[in-house]
Amino acid sequence: MNFLEQANNLREKLLEIRKNFHRIPEIGNHEFKTADLIEKYLDELNIPHKRVLNTGIIAKLDGKKPGRNSALRTDIDALPINESTNCEFASQNPGFMHACGHDVHMTGVLGAAMILANNRENLSGSVTFLFQPDEEGDGGADRLIKLGALDGIDAVFGAHVDPALKAGDIGIKYGNFYASSAMFNIKVIGKSSHGAQRNKGVDSIEAASHLIIELLKMNQPGQVVTVGKFISGTARNILAGEADLQGIIRTFGVNEREKLCNQAEKLTREIPAKFGAKGECEFISGAPGVINDNDKINSFVEKIARETLGSEHVKILDTPTMISEDFGFYIMAKTGCFYHIGAESEYPLHSDKFLPKDDSIITASAIHSAVVTNFNMGLI
Repeated sequence: MNFLEQANNLREKLLEIRKNFHRIPEIGNHEFKTADLIEKYLDELNIPHKRVLNTGIIAKLDGKKPGRNSALRTDIDALPINESTNCEFASQNPGFMHACGHDVHMTGVLGAAMILANNRENLSGSVTFLFQPDEEGDGGADRLIKLGALDGIDAVFGAHVDPALKAGDIGIKYGNFYASSAMFNIKVIGKSSHGAQRNKGVDSIEAASHLIIELLKMNQPGQVVTVGKFISGTARNILAGEADLQGIIRTFGVNEREKLCNQAEKLTREIPAKFGAKGECEFISGAPGVINDNDKINSFVEKIARETLGSEHVKILDTPTMISEDFGFYIMAKTGCFYHIGAESEYPLHSDKFLPKDDSIITASAIHSAVVTNFNMGLI
């Protein structure tokens, strides 16, 4: 089966779908119009589906031949960003935008669903389509899995658009791919006093500032600490009694993440204490990271990509990204592979001008359908 040709044959329909998604971006756990539109397209394909987590959707296409059971996952939420692309299908929801390419992700999975549904007589096993809410927020992957979304699944596959790759290309990364993350909330407690009588108080801003400097010293290759929010003080002539810091730690693997959290917690206790203040720290575990640790499946995806797109369009990625992605929950629960789809954009992810090229949709549709079809047939 020529999957790329079939995806190209659907080009007009797929571009329409992408535009429809792009116009109605919705924040995590509020993707109601998006979910309604997904269900509409699934109904047109006669693919059974059910709504979960209010805005999530699990759909399943059964083939007519025996085989394995695979899953394709897409995230469906948008970001709280005002769009500045000036494209004719720009966001119609002020303050929100598909600035991370989730509109392309959804369209690529639906494109694969179209190709597979059109060939269900020759499809082995089954393919489950996971339309996951809230990837950008608290993460919907873990919640979907706990609902049994991966029950009976042999492997799960997914992708993310990559602005650095040319449209039409796919990027495959062996091993560490996306970072594990943990958010932190730190409170530094001092003692308020008149600004002219510093000796009678404990300056929480001074203590917190030195703590921030020490936290940022933890930055090095393979680990990133960001303090993104610092709130303190009530007036210019009052020594601040409390300071609140919010940030995030990123590294590779949950074990390394725990080590960094322990280090940050130790600094939170020790640094403010040097100034007579007290530090309290709360950690909230985020995505576990994406580690493509099954080289057999990675090699399989690489082989299928070369056959589907041509070897010149397959790039082996050398450097992992410090960005977080909750797809790692799926690979931890079941084996699988996560790969990149070329978006060819001069603007980065989460930019108000980010707009993947049309060909990224065709690539995603073709490679998704090729991977699950061949996996289900046992060609690995």
